[in-house]
Amino acid sequence: MKKLSARNQLKGTIAEVKKGVTTSHVRIDIGNGIVITAAITNDAVADLNLKNGDEAWAVIKASDVMVGV
Repeated sequence: MKKLSARNQLKGTIAEVKKGVTTSHVRIDIGNGIVITAAITNDAVADLNLKNGDEAWAVIKASDVMVGV
């Protein structure tokens, strides 16, 4: 992966790519039973050629994370 300014970079393996009409949900297993899910466009999935079992990185910007209880 190229360098990014985001510090929250989690390496894992793609567990599932579930395509919808315009958006896909990509599940990345980062180990210890933790799975990160990202919603990205179907075009991005195609451009990155994402498929189950591929190595991938979940990159998280704090401005896009919401927490609730």
